[in-house]
Amino acid sequence: MDVDSMPYTMKSDANRICHTYCNLPRLEIRNVTKVYESGGEPLTALSNVSLTAEAGTVTALLGRSGCGKSTLLKIAGAMDFASSGQVLIDGASTAALSDAALTALRRTKIGFVFQFFELLPTLTSLENVELPLLLAGTANPRALARERLEWVGLEDKLGSFPHQLSGGQIQRVAVARALVHSPHLLIADEPTGNLDTASGAQVLALIQAAARDFGAAVLMATHSEEAAEIATHRVYLSDGHIVHS
Repeated sequence: MDVDSMPYTMKSDANRICHTYCNLPRLEIRNVTKVYESGGEPLTALSNVSLTAEAGTVTALLGRSGCGKSTLLKIAGAMDFASSGQVLIDGASTAALSDAALTALRRTKIGFVFQFFELLPTLTSLENVELPLLLAGTANPRALARERLEWVGLEDKLGSFPHQLSGGQIQRVAVARALVHSPHLLIADEPTGNLDTASGAQVLALIQAAARDFGAAVLMATHSEEAAEIATHRVYLSDGHIVHS
């Protein structure tokens, strides 16, 4: 969907986002190192990693399992913190924020799409997408949730529960939920890992459109070179280091 064909509220959001933030870094990761304790011994998951993700771009993280992709996503999404270095979202350091401010940051500026969907099974598609807005106290949450589900092509599945949907449809609901608050940063962890080829292609097209239509910076971990073809930038990790970008 392009901006001109969006419903009015979505068009207003997209135009405001582009006019305000286009070409500005959404995410800056500066010399980040992450060390865990494993059996009393230090284990370095990331070592001196730096990258920048701007509005309207897709950055693909590639590498073998255990290379540090998931750790980097967690730190970028303020779900974990670096042992050293800085993470800035819209210029603000996540390490400087209180717990309440971090919760607000995740609810308002970051969207998450996971490999295993993470929908609540007792809620309908519409209710799953509406829930983040209810938690954030957003006005007109149902109307916004409906718009996002229409945007992902599921206007006929508003009242369906997850068990009534295909895997591809479930992931499209998850994408709608991640984008319902027009986040500045979209974190996607192997978003096509459990999907067939056709469903995966649909989800990748939506992720690419999230950057284009909403001005989000997308940071996506994937094992798939085919999935990475939608990326503006590719970053290859090995043993916690960036080896090529």
